Amino acid sequence: MGYRYEVRLSGSGGQGIIMAGIILAEAAGIYDGKFVCQTQSYGPEARGGASKSEVVISDEEIDYPKAIKPDVLLAMNQKSCDTYFFDLKPDGMLIVDSTLVKQVPTTRVIAIPFTQIARTELKKEMTANIVALGALALLTRSVSLSALEAAVLARVPPGTEELNKKALEAGITAAKNYGKGT
Repeated sequence: MGYRYEVRLSGSGGQGIIMAGIILAEAAGIYDGKFVCQTQSYGPEARGGASKSEVVISDEEIDYPKAIKPDVLLAMNQKSCDTYFFDLKPDGMLIVDSTLVKQVPTTRVIAIPFTQIARTELKKEMTANIVALGALALLTRSVSLSALEAAVLARVPPGTEELNKKALEAGITAAKNYGKGT
């Protein structure tokens, strides 16, 4: 059996969860040359409803496209953390946006204020998903940073490339500083 890595990104509509999943899948598949499958689901509301995106990355063909027991869960709000935490593998990685997730079900959590970073450093809260992707890529090593940057730059709206590159770098820096007390 080959390598299979399952990622679940979750939050609410309007946080860019689906776009983050597409970017992560493209980074792994197009730029890192891995087998990849991306699925998504969201509530009937355009903004505010539940949203999740799953990315399965493998070194061989993928026979089932959905995450069964995610290796990593990114929870961008409290409801998604509460809903999806128990699906996580026992040794899985929980990454939360500490701006919006105040109660975590475990002490084994990586809490980084993605939304606050987007708000204060980038002056654009809508970049929180890209900040989170940068941190996730560094912490999990599921995709190379160069592949992720290429996928971000290929996918974001024209004219926002520099902002999104800064968002990615802010997430990478936040992940590097995590655990250093900063």
